[in-house]
Amino acid sequence: MKGLRAQVASFDRPARLLMVNQFAINLGFYMLMPYLADHLAHGLGLAAWTVGLVLGVRNLSQQGMFLVGGTIADRYGCKPAILAGCALRTVAFGLLAVADGLPALIAASALTGLAGALFNPAVRAYLAAEAGEARRVEAFAAFNVFYQAGILVGPLAGLALLAWDFAAVCTVAAVIFGALAIVQARALPARPAADRGAEPARRSVAADWRTVAANRPFLLFAAAMSCSYVLAFQVYLALPLRARELFGERTGLVTGAVFAVSALAALSGQLKLTAWAKRTLPGPQAIAYGLVVMGVAFLPLMPRPYDPAAGVCALVVCAALLAWGGALLYPFEMDTVVRLCGDRLVATHYGAYNTVSGIAVSLGNLGVGALFDTGVSWLPWAVLAGTGLVCAALVVRLHSAGYLTARPVPVPG
Repeated sequence: MKGLRAQVASFDRPARLLMVNQFAINLGFYMLMPYLADHLAHGLGLAAWTVGLVLGVRNLSQQGMFLVGGTIADRYGCKPAILAGCALRTVAFGLLAVADGLPALIAASALTGLAGALFNPAVRAYLAAEAGEARRVEAFAAFNVFYQAGILVGPLAGLALLAWDFAAVCTVAAVIFGALAIVQARALPARPAADRGAEPARRSVAADWRTVAANRPFLLFAAAMSCSYVLAFQVYLALPLRARELFGERTGLVTGAVFAVSALAALSGQLKLTAWAKRTLPGPQAIAYGLVVMGVAFLPLMPRPYDPAAGVCALVVCAALLAWGGALLYPFEMDTVVRLCGDRLVATHYGAYNTVSGIAVSLGNLGVGALFDTGVSWLPWAVLAGTGLVCAALVVRLHSAGYLTARPVPVPG
């Protein structure tokens, strides 16, 4: 904890505010979202397909609008995009507190996703610019500690508030985002919009997007790294499915423990892993090592355990390794995105990067589900492990071919 305080204190006030801001964003989001499906199905009595529709709209609106959110941040500045995102979340969660009809629920879900699409690329672009090239890796390492802390505390806070009712959870989450908007409006300095050339006012959005599409090293890196998000998401999909195999309907405690282990492992290991990697490894190699660890994480789950205690241990080991692998690669991953875009249109590139990752997670989850449906118990874990190793090899290949070396970004005419 002392190391974290010292590292955070070494950054200027805007960077510190963005870190605390991300903790509060995740606190408000995760105190509500894990319990939304149950509220829709049992609290409001909606059909299963309707629950899926509402949740799907949130995911689609966020993943589909990341590129737009990044473009807005680059054109009008990161601060307006951050404030707009927090304000939209305030409205969305307030609406969820009172909505009981499908149109209102869909509107609230869409606003929730759009809010994330607005502030997610903007926060990262602002932090990258604030930290500068020399300290981007350390900044994103500290940022990820706050990010994971919000994921850890949020569900616990939401569970406590559910003792009243779901409306109380929504109200508190809305208040958190409203307070964030007010605090950042007053305390977060405005950064100028990204430089888009000599005549930015006449430069079209399509031209900015063509710049991203023409950045082949960035697109190759985004494609290779998208698999890391598929692997990380298995804490929410494959691991609960294994827990259900072991314990049937009584999976809540085990699944909660897995989530807690994942967050605590990231919190405890982030700064140490980043400091070690920065001393001993070039950035692309640190990313590759992280991917290897994430792939290896699934190997303990390949044997089908007949002892529940052994099964729980395997789940815990998998969750911890996934978190440590992600913690190892994340700061270098974020830094690489900035270097590959030549420190130009950073938020737009982050938005495109998130969109690619979101598409990969959706397709990857379909694939993982199909692997479970085969009935071959070891197959999903073998494929997931292989995915991590293949992605690590792709990153190494990109690095050795010179694709991950910063270079000027071509600007289409």
